[in-house]
Formats: sequence, C-alpha cells, structure tokens
Amino acid sequence: MKEKGRILIVDDDNYVMLSIRILLEQHYEDVRGINNPQQIASALAENHYDVIILDMNFQPGVTSGQAGLDFLQQIKQQSPDTAAVLITAYGEIDLAVEAVKLGAFDFLVKPWQNEKLLSTVNAAFQLNRTAQKVTKLEGKQAVLNQMLDAPFANIIGESEAMKAVFHQIEKVAQTDANVLITGENGTGKELVARAIHRSSFRSNEVFLSVDMGAITETLFESELFGHKKGAFTDAKTDRVGKFEAANGGTLFLDEIGNLAASLQAKLLRVIQDQQVVRVGDNAPKTLDVRLVCATNANLNDLVQSGKFRQDLLFRINTIEIKLPELRERKEDIPLLAEHFLARFKNKYHKKGLFVPDYVMTKLQKYDWPGNIRELQHAMERAVIMSDGKQLHVADLSIGETNPVTEGPSDDLNLESLEKWAIASAIKKHQGNISNAANELGLSRGAMYRRMEKYEL
Repeated sequence: MKEKGRILIVDDDNYVMLSIRILLEQHYEDVRGINNPQQIASALAENHYDVIILDMNFQPGVTSGQAGLDFLQQIKQQSPDTAAVLITAYGEIDLAVEAVKLGAFDFLVKPWQNEKLLSTVNAAFQLNRTAQKVTKLEGKQAVLNQMLDAPFANIIGESEAMKAVFHQIEKVAQTDANVLITGENGTGKELVARAIHRSSFRSNEVFLSVDMGAITETLFESELFGHKKGAFTDAKTDRVGKFEAANGGTLFLDEIGNLAASLQAKLLRVIQDQQVVRVGDNAPKTLDVRLVCATNANLNDLVQSGKFRQDLLFRINTIEIKLPELRERKEDIPLLAEHFLARFKNKYHKKGLFVPDYVMTKLQKYDWPGNIRELQHAMERAVIMSDGKQLHVADLSIGETNPVTEGPSDDLNLESLEKWAIASAIKKHQGNISNAANELGLSRGAMYRRMEKYEL
C-alpha cells in the first residue's frame, strides 16, 4: 500500500530524475520532478511537499555544491517543515556537515543504492508527518490554552459581589503576594486560585493543587517536602515533594484550616525560609513558589481558640479574597444554570432542553446551602431525569426553602389547598411526578401545568 505522501525531485539530469521517480512511485502516491531549480519557489507555492530530493550542482563542471546549499536555504525559508534530502556525485564530508547545519535531513552520494535511498526518504517522510502532527497538536493546545487562560475562565458571574472578586484578582495576580481565599464549600475557591495563576507572570509554569484535608499527619512531610530513598520503611525511591514540584509556579493549598497544629510549624518554616529539606536529607533546596491557600473555616476564630497559629495566618494571608455564597448573588443563578444546562445537554445528548421561567424563579428562591456545586449537581440530575423539552422543579430534587407543612393551614382558599396537596404528593413520592399525579387523580400533563402555576 502506497503512502499518501508528496515527494518532489529537483535534478537537472533527466535520467537521474526519472530513475528516482520510478523507484519512489512504487511507494508514494504523488511523486513529481523538475529539472530547473528556479521552479522550486513556484512548486512550493502550489503544493506542500513532505520530502524534497535536491541535487547539489546544476551547472556542467561545477562541483562545489554551493548551488544546492543556496536552494536548500530557500526551501527551508519557504517551507520550513518540508524535509530535504541532498544528493550529489561528490561526497565531501564538510559539505555534508554544512548541509545538515542548514537544515538538510540527510545527504546521499551518487551512485546511490536503492535500499539506502528508500530508507532515507521514508525516514524523512515519517519525520515530516510526525512534525505536522506535533504542529497541529500545538495549535490545538494553544487554542485551548487561550480559552482556558482568558481572564476568569470558568468563573461565571455578573453580580456586584463577583465584580469585586474579579477586581481583587486583577490587583493581586501581578504580584507575588501570598493569597488566602475564603468562602463556604462549593463557592469556587480553586477556580479563583487558577485565575490568579493564569493572570500572573508564572502562568507558563506549573499550578499544583493539594488538598490539605486529605493528607495524613504521617505522610505530611513526605507529600509536601519529599523524601530520600531509605528515609523510612516504604521509601524505596527518592520522591519530589509538592513544594519542589511547584517550584517556579503556584502551589494551591486547599482546606488549610484542616491542618493539624503539630504540622503548622513545619509548614511555617518552609514558607519563611523559602527552602525545603526532604525527609532523610540534610541539603536544603531553595524554592521560588507563589502560595495560594483556601479554607471554608474562620481562621481568626481558630487562632482565638488556639487551633491555628497566628504567625502562619499572617504568612499566608497577605491578601484575602472572600467569595460570596450563591445566596448572596442570586442574580447570577440564571447564568450558572444555563451554563450547566448547556454542558449536560451536550453530555447526555438532550438537545433542545430548556429551563422555563417558573423553574428559574424557583432556582433563585432556593438558598443553595451547597452553593455552586449543589446547583451543578442539581442541574445534572435534572437533565438526566427530564422528559420532554423542559425541566421541571421535581427533576431538580432540591430542598424546599419554605418546607411543606404536615397539613393544610387555616387558610381554606381552594388554590392554597390545591398547592398544598400537590406539594405534599410530590414530597411523599420523592419527586416521582407520575405517582404523585396518579394519587391526586390527575394526568401527568395536568400535574405539570399545576406545578408551573404554583411554581413547584
């Protein structure tokens, strides 16, 4: 089977050009030849060639190879990713070295061996294809990085509370100040940490996230500072700690309020000295790490109760960014809900699904104790459980901000009683609309119309 490659032969000897062409046409789909090197520019302008086989001398009696070197430079300028194989009847070593320096893939001497020529052209062809794949991947990665590195990528919000957060990020990102991000679980603390990193001069370096609550006391030093082989029973190889791994970049210590008091002094020493010593080693390693920490705890209260070191708090808290709870920025809920809806519609192949106004109103009335993370999970569940083209409140399976009472109130208004009956049936059947409708003697469609009416 022939390779889908394009080869160009440039040689003023028509016999030589024909011989190479006949040989290569057995292995490649498109092999062309020209006998005038002045046509190289137009040939490259018309087509992309994977490999060019280039003669080095084009005038009778001239054996210096300089013409070939000149045309090689022209090829590399016009088509840098094309692999060039030079061929000549004179095999001077210094000429070969000069050609490789100028970008030639390889150098063949006339008369050639067919096996050698084929293997050289194939190697050049494969290298060219690999380079093209790398270029495409780099291009895709650059686009992805551009999307990810956009200011506040993945942080959604237009409320005044979030505008204040964005302003703080812009202020602190271009400094090396240590940042403490505070807020309830699910408010997006790691997203903010990543935004700070992306907007900093360290953006091309590593961003490393560590969950401090997940590291046991026995493994703390090994995980963060690293260890030498033989430092303890299971230390079978040298290990780089998280601080070393993040050197030059940003280290994000999440849930730092969970750090045991016995370990806080060790962390403080590393932050103060900007040096780390691996377990079992004596040689300190100098660090250049930007530290960003996060917690859902009130560290000032922990300091007052003796559970957190005040000097450590001062070190990690040069700047504090407090994230608002979702209930404090309810105007952002529609944006977030639509964002998650778009994501999960695509994931679960449910095109055309939408959130009706009464459901969106319900989302905004709910307090979201789990913040954005709870909203995300609720939207995913709703998309999975939905039937038809619109989401319903029952699909979301969120708690009631105003729980349904055990029985009807003293208000005997028929609409109030109907609302209570429908809400109670939904709660009794754990969100199963069909079962709730059956118990109430309603069709599923009638049930949904009443749910929309009463914003249930």
